[in-house]
Amino acid sequence: MKFIDVAEVYIKSGDGGAGHVSFRREKYVPKGGPDGGNGGKGGDLIVQASKDLNTLLDFHFKRKYIAENGKSGEQSNRSGKNGKSMTVKLPVGTIVYNAENDEILADLTNHKQKVIIAKGGLGGLGNSNFATPTSQAPRYAQPGIHGIEMNLRLELKLLADVGIVGFPNVGKSTLISVISAAKPKIADYPFTTLIPNLGVVSIDEYKSFVVADIPGIIEGAADGKGLGIQFLKHIERTRVLVFLLDVNSENIQNDYNILLQELSNFNIDLIKKPRIICFSKSDTLSNNEIVKLKKLNIDSNVKNHLAISAVSHLNLTELKVMMWEMLAE
Repeated sequence: MKFIDVAEVYIKSGDGGAGHVSFRREKYVPKGGPDGGNGGKGGDLIVQASKDLNTLLDFHFKRKYIAENGKSGEQSNRSGKNGKSMTVKLPVGTIVYNAENDEILADLTNHKQKVIIAKGGLGGLGNSNFATPTSQAPRYAQPGIHGIEMNLRLELKLLADVGIVGFPNVGKSTLISVISAAKPKIADYPFTTLIPNLGVVSIDEYKSFVVADIPGIIEGAADGKGLGIQFLKHIERTRVLVFLLDVNSENIQNDYNILLQELSNFNIDLIKKPRIICFSKSDTLSNNEIVKLKKLNIDSNVKNHLAISAVSHLNLTELKVMMWEMLAE
């Protein structure tokens, strides 16, 4: 399925029904008073989170969502029916913005969470409400109040506990395929991963967490280069970051510095998250080289460094336990 994480739609809540103007007309009541009923309320426009959805693709085909209008009032003081509300289901993790001013209207983080985005207009009062001792036969009623209409921007941010970041071809997809049940596309060319992948990692029967494999970040990603700018936002919701560094790189330290800088450029809060530094593809090194690698002071502020290999499964159990313990903290 194609992954779509941004969409714009038009929404409108229902208009309130008009109040009614009428008078009692009964055989033995020659001068019946006003009996016009009230209009019904317009339907609300509601958004609801659903774990059964994982993309905003549908909203690129259907872009208008309009709730039902309230019905007009009737004679004999009968009120009009309320309009039916419309509920729009969105993937868990969707943020709903007012497209005109970027105001956040809803942040859907839990399954079945509901938010009323636009309330329906109130129905108008019928003429029976306006009778007074000095005006016993009012010939007017209120119109219904119009519903609210606006353009929304929908933005999906994946909900994951751990985010794996690194340059293209550093082994992120292979790692997530080994430590979870996720089956991402894997190949030996840049930008194999064109969409974020989610996988559930299990430690035992009662301990599990969600890991996101974020498409490759390159230098300048926060400024729109490569694919990174499309997916950096998916790291914002993670609680722990795993930096995957290729041991075969010409300059591992420089790679780490670039990744850190790109995250900082996008959102300074990202570099405040707890992180693990992993040296990927360590199966290609000798034991002596691994010892030297562990002595590298990549980041003095990070105590968790690990040499791993997704191919040979080197230290993967240790990595999963380390992730779990950091999340537990």
